Formats: sequence, structure tokens, C-alpha cells
Amino acid sequence: MPSRPTVLYVSDLTYPAKGRRYCDEDIYLTSELRKTFDLAICHPTDAAQLMAGFDTAVIRNSGPVIDYPEAYRHFREQARTTGQRVYNPLTGNADMAGKQYLVDLTVEGYPVIPTIDSPQHLDRLPRTDEYVVKPKTGADSHGLEFVSRDALPARLADKAIDNADVLIQPKIDFRYEVSFYFVDHDFQYALHAPDPAHRWELTWYTPTTADLEFAQTFIDWNSLDHGIQRVDACRTQSGDLLLVELEDLNPYLSLDRTPERTREEFVTAMTASIERSLA
Repeated sequence: MPSRPTVLYVSDLTYPAKGRRYCDEDIYLTSELRKTFDLAICHPTDAAQLMAGFDTAVIRNSGPVIDYPEAYRHFREQARTTGQRVYNPLTGNADMAGKQYLVDLTVEGYPVIPTIDSPQHLDRLPRTDEYVVKPKTGADSHGLEFVSRDALPARLADKAIDNADVLIQPKIDFRYEVSFYFVDHDFQYALHAPDPAHRWELTWYTPTTADLEFAQTFIDWNSLDHGIQRVDACRTQSGDLLLVELEDLNPYLSLDRTPERTREEFVTAMTASIERSLA
């Protein structure tokens, strides 16, 4: 019997997500992927020492890397030095590299929430009563603050924030948030949170052609050959979509919010994508 590809599936099954159980998603995905691959699950802090024994390391719900920065740095260096295949490949330009891309995309004129990384550039943002201040390495709202326009200069000075490590954005009055899920460059499904106060109470969303063109713009910009990406956006009061973030390292997929057929199609697409990444 020919040998099957081997997968080290990297996940923190105990990650305490707010209102969600990430482990349920990974239990489902690994049960399906085992039909095609020989698979083992490991914690993200163990991945560097274990991955050499596998054809690829699949990074899934491993939690924010700010919780284990040194282990993540070692993992990336080890993978690069040994030529280890990683899925998603560690060449993404979005969240896996920090949130500098939001500043860069703002400068380049992409439809993103306007973002700067220095108080000296406040004139580049629309005037608003309140701003969002958050670390470039943040995730899951870690370190996020809402600061009034009048209090912003003093707040930044009091915190002695290194300007290179902080993002500043206007607080957007949006109608709802919507996420578009992709495997490689192919759209899979979309979900949205109709109530901004309950961002993880997601329901099915049928995107328009313009919505898909918006999301595809950022997938094409990132140019990852293989992998799973989630384009998070907000719908403004004027009806426009603005990018909130492009998650290209370990995006939670909210598969429990999708119909069974969609889950099956996603597993098929993910399986084929991993196989192509090994070719």
C-alpha cells in the first residue's frame, strides 16, 4: 500500500476564545483530513521540534502568536532553515507579518479602515470624536483602546508608546461586519454579524459581485500560492466596504455556522490545496 502524505496539525485545543470553542473546529477538520493524510496534532510550542518528521505543518487554530512569541520566532526560523513545508506558507504579507500592512495599504489607497502608526500623521485620518489605538502585534482585541480626540495626544504620551509599534484608526460607525473565506485564491463562503455589538454571532451572508471583487482584491494583493485566508470587512453607513484585517496565518473559520454541504466543500478544497502545496 503506497504511503500517504504526513501532516503535523498545529493547534492549541485549549485556547480560551470568547464565546467560541476553537477546538471543535479542529476536531472536525482533523477527522476529515485523516481520510487523506496520516495526521498528528501538536501544540504550537512543540511544532518546531516535531515538524521535521512530517511532509508539512498545517497551522490552524493555534491562538495569537503574541502568547508565545519566542516559540513562534524559533518555529519560523527552523522552517526557513530546513526548508520545511508549512501551510499556510510563512510568506504572507498580512496578519502573519504583523499589522503594518494596514498602514501600507492606506498609503497605497486601498479600501481599508484608514490607519497610521504615528500621532504626527493624524491629519491623514478623517476627524472623529473617538480613535482606536492598538498594538501592531495584537490579536483578538488584545491591547485595544478607544480614546477621545482630545485625549489622544496625552494618552499616547502617558503610555510612552513607541510609534513604530502602535496603530491609530478612526472609530468607524459601521452597519455590520462581514468575513469572506478563501482557500488558495478561491472564494468558499461568507458570514456576517448583523449586530455590531455581537461580532461573533455570525449568520450566512450572500455576497454581491462587488463584495467578491472587494475581497478578491486583497487575496490577490497577498499573493499566497496556497492556504486559507479570511478577509474581514465592515459595511459603513454609506454602504462601502472597508478592510478590517486580512488573516493569513490561522484564521478561525466558524464552520459551525455554515451548512453541512458548505463544510464538506471546504474540506474538499482544503484537502486539494494541501496536496497541491506538497507537489
